[in-house]
Amino acid sequence: MITPLDLPDFPWDSLAPYKARAVAHPEGIVDLSVGTPVDPTPEVVRRALAEAADAPGYPLTVGTADLRAAICEWFERRRGVPGLGLDAVLPTIGSKELVAWLPTLLGLGAGDVVGIPAVAYPTYDIGARIAGAGSVVAQSLTSLGPLTAATTPKLLWVNSPGNPNGQVLGVEHLRKVVSWARQHGVVVASDECYAELDWREGQVGTSTPSILHPDVCDGSHEGLLAVYSLSKQSNLAGYRAAFVAGDPALVAAVLAVRKHAGMIMPTPVQHAMAVALRDDAHVETQRTAYARRREQLLAAVTRAGLRVEHSEAGLYLWATGGEDCWTTVSELADRGILVAPGSFYGAAGQRHVRIALTATDERIAAACSRL
Repeated sequence: MITPLDLPDFPWDSLAPYKARAVAHPEGIVDLSVGTPVDPTPEVVRRALAEAADAPGYPLTVGTADLRAAICEWFERRRGVPGLGLDAVLPTIGSKELVAWLPTLLGLGAGDVVGIPAVAYPTYDIGARIAGAGSVVAQSLTSLGPLTAATTPKLLWVNSPGNPNGQVLGVEHLRKVVSWARQHGVVVASDECYAELDWREGQVGTSTPSILHPDVCDGSHEGLLAVYSLSKQSNLAGYRAAFVAGDPALVAAVLAVRKHAGMIMPTPVQHAMAVALRDDAHVETQRTAYARRREQLLAAVTRAGLRVEHSEAGLYLWATGGEDCWTTVSELADRGILVAPGSFYGAAGQRHVRIALTATDERIAAACSRL
């Protein structure tokens, strides 16, 4: 008899009744719950996709040499990470897929532990469960307590800028994580998908620190992986265009399983992704649009009595009304505004809501008016 995986209910299903109330608003819903892009995919990327549409043969799991070169170029140009070889990067079918399967791809299983942040993207925990492993909150290295062979994580997730809270981890913080991980033989996977959306004063237009930056890892990528997605910066969520980079030995291990499993990015998407990575102009245009929406929404949310914490980068405002998150969700739904409850992201988010910036200028203006 088949035993289904012991996974929790999909959290977004619980938002359905609140969405129905928001939809019933006389002026329609403003959906700020899921951070899905709403602006057009850049023309330069759409042209590239069309150019590569004649693709009758099977693509390579490892990706084209041109795409891998474009990833390496992007890391050096935008993240300050020089010297990545083609064997250190690998395209993935969106970043969520990689996050969900990484523990399995690295061979984790029953008895193994995955460390995750206290406020975290739910898929970190789901990935551990799929592998048959467990997860433990590792908000700080000391929070794990005295380590034993059974309690030391095999894999540790860090997320900067954070989803949902937009927190940026600085170079010194990341250095300590890397040093600790190497001391204990722990693989560090760094989810950096919002790196190009840094709103800190003096940092707009730059990117946040990468786990692979020489100042963080002293030039060695051993035991380190960085995960990145073009969904946010390039409006490519529908393309499922992402990649993982870092330790060539770890990348090779991930690739070996993916080849057997047929986890292959389509050839036209690979070509479009390479073009997107080499074009900074459309990223700047999108960043400017999000900055404008963020400024407006931040002011309105604050005026409405919510306190915004962290949120110095990324596509969300992490806000609290000092009450249970579902109370805030309910109150906003009555105004036709749908947001995500912080409880989706762990017990530490129980009194917060996540408010996405991913709505059109018109819908952002409507939300501000209602607030």
